[in-house]
Amino acid sequence: MRLLATAAVLSTLALAATGCQDKKTAAANKQLWNENRSLQTQIQEVNSQLAVTDANFAAAQAELAARDAKISELQSSLVKPEAGSDPAIAGIETSYDAKTKTLTVNLPGDVLFAPGQSTLKKTAFPTLDKIVAALKADYSDKKVKVKGHTDTDPVLKTAKVYKDNLELSLERAATVTRYLSTKGVDPKLVETAGFGANFPKDDKNKSANRRVEIAVILE
Repeated sequence: MRLLATAAVLSTLALAATGCQDKKTAAANKQLWNENRSLQTQIQEVNSQLAVTDANFAAAQAELAARDAKISELQSSLVKPEAGSDPAIAGIETSYDAKTKTLTVNLPGDVLFAPGQSTLKKTAFPTLDKIVAALKADYSDKKVKVKGHTDTDPVLKTAKVYKDNLELSLERAATVTRYLSTKGVDPKLVETAGFGANFPKDDKNKSANRRVEIAVILE
């Protein structure tokens, strides 16, 4: 009888132990399930963030491609001569600085003005009109800098009008700025400056230094 009673007690203890183990196992399984769900949620969030990042990157690439296309279009339009226009205005130089995000159109002073003068030649109008069209179509909200430059030769013929090259360069830049304004370019976005002979473009070519630069800030 004692053996039977002992066996019954052991059986009861075994069942109790098994029940405890089942509860521990269930609890452990539930914890693992919760942890798995949490990890899945985190993975979904990360994937969503990556998708947003990829979309933003693609949009940025598209924006850069569109901007480069506009720059290329402007460069092509400037080098294409107008029908019946002076051949001297064909092939206007343009350049793009990726670091400063600046598109610069270089207008030779000899094309725009007579020596020592700040009055625009009529033959300069078609080129300036091309630039105006591009500014209004693609860069109407961008800042523009109009910068006048001269060579080192002193002002002689018009010395009574302009004290020096610095004053001449500023007045030439101002003349171009006024022209842009009369054609519809917002004067509030245009900055005008004259540098005289302080920033030569080519030390061996004086004519290259006589110029007006129209710089569009694309950032």
